[in-house]
Amino acid sequence: MQNIGHIQIKQVPEKMDVQAPDMTEIRLLANMNRGSMVHCVLPPAQVSLAGIHQTVEEMWYVLQGQGEVWLKRQNEEREEAIIPDISFTIPAGTQFQVRNTGSVPLCFVIVTMPPWPGEQEWVRVVDHWSVQ
Repeated sequence: MQNIGHIQIKQVPEKMDVQAPDMTEIRLLANMNRGSMVHCVLPPAQVSLAGIHQTVEEMWYVLQGQGEVWLKRQNEEREEAIIPDISFTIPAGTQFQVRNTGSVPLCFVIVTMPPWPGEQEWVRVVDHWSVQ
């Protein structure tokens, strides 16, 4: 999306714009100087690849579906159930992985600060859950 810093109004695209490095489906929503926002989908019974962000922080908000998120940072490690209206943060340097435990797509809105710089930002780590 162009026009960074300008007013943007956009509906969620029907088809994904790009597949994220963790294998989730990304639909681009908005991009400003200090942050970006996407709609993310993980299909039913799927598990994302585990990874870590080197410099960006993210805030996730669950719109639809049910699943679990694994988060590991320094001495803290958590598995949390996620359902609609749950939000969570992923600080830079946190290992994470998401899995869909339901029968409908697991959908999120993700805000990234600063804006997503590209695939080199994400580094693969050992999976917490096995990926089919």
